[in-house]
Amino acid sequence: MYKTFREFFTFCSRKNRNKFYLSIVLGIVSALFGALKIPAISVMLTAILNHEITNTAIWTSFGIMLLSVLGASVVNYRSTMLQTEAGYETAAEKRMEIAEHMRYLPMGYFNENSLGIITSVTTNTMENLADVGTRVVMFVTGGIFLTSVVTLMLFFFDRRIGVLIVCGLLIYILVNALMQRAAQACAEQKVRTDASVVEKVLEYIKGIAEVKSYHLSGKYNKKLEIAIDENAKANTNMELVLIPYMTLQNFIAKLIGVTISIAAIFFFTNGTMTLLNCIMLIVCSFVIMEGLEKAGTYSALLRVVDLCVQQANEILDLPAMDIDGIEEQPATFDLKAEHINFSYGEKRIIQDISLEIPQNTTTAIVGPSGGGKTTLCHLLSRFWDVDSGVVTLGGKNIKEYSMDALMQNFSFVFQNIYLFKDTIANNIRFGQPDAPMEEVISAAKRARCHDFIMALPDGYNTVIGEAGGSLSGGERQRLSIARAMMKDSPIIILDEATANVDPENEQELLSAIKELTKEKTIIMIAHRLKTVRNADQILVVDQGKIVQKGTHQELIAKDGIYRRFINQRELAVSWKL
Repeated sequence: MYKTFREFFTFCSRKNRNKFYLSIVLGIVSALFGALKIPAISVMLTAILNHEITNTAIWTSFGIMLLSVLGASVVNYRSTMLQTEAGYETAAEKRMEIAEHMRYLPMGYFNENSLGIITSVTTNTMENLADVGTRVVMFVTGGIFLTSVVTLMLFFFDRRIGVLIVCGLLIYILVNALMQRAAQACAEQKVRTDASVVEKVLEYIKGIAEVKSYHLSGKYNKKLEIAIDENAKANTNMELVLIPYMTLQNFIAKLIGVTISIAAIFFFTNGTMTLLNCIMLIVCSFVIMEGLEKAGTYSALLRVVDLCVQQANEILDLPAMDIDGIEEQPATFDLKAEHINFSYGEKRIIQDISLEIPQNTTTAIVGPSGGGKTTLCHLLSRFWDVDSGVVTLGGKNIKEYSMDALMQNFSFVFQNIYLFKDTIANNIRFGQPDAPMEEVISAAKRARCHDFIMALPDGYNTVIGEAGGSLSGGERQRLSIARAMMKDSPIIILDEATANVDPENEQELLSAIKELTKEKTIIMIAHRLKTVRNADQILVVDQGKIVQKGTHQELIAKDGIYRRFINQRELAVSWKL
């Protein structure tokens, strides 16, 4: 238990940790106020047994009881507020910390780990930590303090009863330890199936169009149903495993109370205890039962807190790329790679590639699917770090720049665009949230977006669906280009930006790209002849190597992948229905 609390408090920020510490101190004060009920009853019982019921005795007993109730209420309110604030602020801070940390993780992490796991950690796990963690601290510490205070009072009334209660508490603690051990395996299964449910729900929702069009609803419903059933079984199994321990725990708590009462009556009847002490010990037995039940019920959730902290730390402990470096802009924007290699796991993706991309030139990268084109672009822009070799920008190793300073030099237009569920204006100004509306409109006009935006119900204030689902592919691409224009980086990477665009939108998109790429260094991955033939240089990448390099005219004159690629494209264009 101590280890769990220590790790949980270490996980919290200093501010929130101090709130928890203060709430624990208040928990002690609350336990003291709660225990005042016992002397209040003692004063009244003494007056009754001595036949001295006076106004002084009545008001003294009432005053102590009132102090107990009001004091405990006020302190509990403040303690609860502190714990709630600290719990939910910790969850919010850790979500932000995880999000910030993921910015600097290698892209390979997001390929190895499903979206469901990441989402589950930042939603379910953090929610559990905020809710369960707060309740565990509140009830476990409160119950422990109340039991401790009353146990000390028992020693005051009768040492024999004090020894008896200590023996009972040791048995109770043993059962609690066994329960927590049993809860560990169950909690792991629960957290794992929680993540699986989130993963399958996201997969089902994102692929709903394909599921419907290919009549796969039964198959994918089955996947989701299995995940939900496993989660239900995990939660049920956790309850079934813990219920016997919790029942035994509660039985021992009640047995301790009953034993105290029986022992007190026994000592009274044989003349070794006064009637007052006998009655007071019986009262104390009920208070101890209350404290033990409060602590025991929520102590089973300690393993859930452990796992929540562990899962969050697993992401936060992932080695991030070295993001420290100089905060300066390069003298030139020449890109160069020298004998770079890169492997994804055991698979070699890039093999001994060297290239030069002079400033303000256009480089097209073509080649068979899976040959390493996108990976090469990711290495040039440091989405990943090379295993060996070096990539330089302006003659300086890109690792020498801070990550934020380096990223200012790159803008990206990907084949698959992600737009946020927000206004169109905010999606365009995503990289510059404080940019004035005039700049947003200017970028939209240059990206050929303005006309279709103005045709929408609320113009630039129109809220688009998540991922931009309410817009066509061409419209999403042009908004992405407008976003890149707002960033105005000197190097533009286009990853098959026109691959999925319908003919009606293609001309508008090409015009937008032309506007975006004026006086820029362009790196484009493309399959369309019209987008590569005018490039200053063309790199043909196959199986992680540059197998051909040159201009369109130079490469078309040689037998090889590029000429076959062009012939296939020309043949495809000539097909008519």
